[in-house]
Amino acid sequence: MAMSRLASERELAGQPVLHLEVGQPSTGAPALARTAVSEALSRPDHTLGYTGATGLYSLRRRIAEQYLSDHRVNVDPEQITIVSGASAGFTLAFLAAFEPGARVGVLEPGYPCYRNTLWALDMEPVMIPVGSDTRWAPTPEILDRAAHEHGALDGLIIASPSNPTGTVLSAAALTEIATYCTARGIRLIADEIYHGITYTGPAPSAVGLSPDAIVINSFSKYYSMTGWRVGWMVTPPDLVAAVERLQQNLYICAPHVSQVAALAAMDARAELDTHLVRYRENREILLDGLAQAGITKVADADGAFYVYADVRHLTTERASGPIDAMGLCLYWLDTIGVACTPGVDFDLQRGDHHVRFSYAGPTAEISEAASRLTHWATS
Repeated sequence: MAMSRLASERELAGQPVLHLEVGQPSTGAPALARTAVSEALSRPDHTLGYTGATGLYSLRRRIAEQYLSDHRVNVDPEQITIVSGASAGFTLAFLAAFEPGARVGVLEPGYPCYRNTLWALDMEPVMIPVGSDTRWAPTPEILDRAAHEHGALDGLIIASPSNPTGTVLSAAALTEIATYCTARGIRLIADEIYHGITYTGPAPSAVGLSPDAIVINSFSKYYSMTGWRVGWMVTPPDLVAAVERLQQNLYICAPHVSQVAALAAMDARAELDTHLVRYRENREILLDGLAQAGITKVADADGAFYVYADVRHLTTERASGPIDAMGLCLYWLDTIGVACTPGVDFDLQRGDHHVRFSYAGPTAEISEAASRLTHWATS
């Protein structure tokens, strides 16, 4: 957010910026979603007032149908709650599943809002470092070590595809993690908001792998609806009532108009899949440009729209002396007008030497940014 703010200030001063720091699609909601909202607003009898706390049944049923068609898993629509984006889903999940003081495993590198939300709710995020040797995924050995060092875990958060690495858990790895958690009474929370944006085949879902797992998804990324603030969560039967009561008290319901758009968006795959063609092209352009710039130690970018790179050789070899990733990103912004995200938010211990590059934007911008980075490195 700091980098995004600084980039905006630069633009307000009349200096152009190429945005590789923002983790959201540059496209808007699909045409079917916009049409559905327009039609709903034009009907005099449609007030778009409160829905039930768990959301429109038609949307929950449609999501259940998609789990059956995509993953061959039967999900009761009653286990699905429509939420105000994945962020609200995580808050509801943490409050429903854990008590204050609960120890919840959080992978590093990983999405920083997991730990920040846990801290805000008086829970203890247990940082679990992972790396390229395990494809940025936890193994039973890694989880055992974390439990030995910090005490038994009450929960574990995983993400596939991951932010910031873009890696996808294989079906075998996901099953192993789910089995481990079930055997030890660890509540698994799976962040699947980048499902649909993959380049080596569909990402497997944690739905159905553990009787206690909570799965959270969103219309923000694949469906290109970030500002609509609508997502969903799949909860096990023992948490359904608690999630509904929490939703009623904290949010009442997800925005009705966004639910109307979301229902229509689920039938817009033909349009949405064209975005994947662009993401794939952007990915290749960025990876090639980074390689030419000497940035070759990158995570396996299987999905999402990020490249997470080790830039240690750049953060320690500047003529002016050692700098960290934040300093490097500020330098790039000031000298070549390219905004990137330093890794410190994603990994408190090792992030000072990593940078996340987003390729969610227009192809021309990604290409120009890659060219500037290459020119900077070779000049």
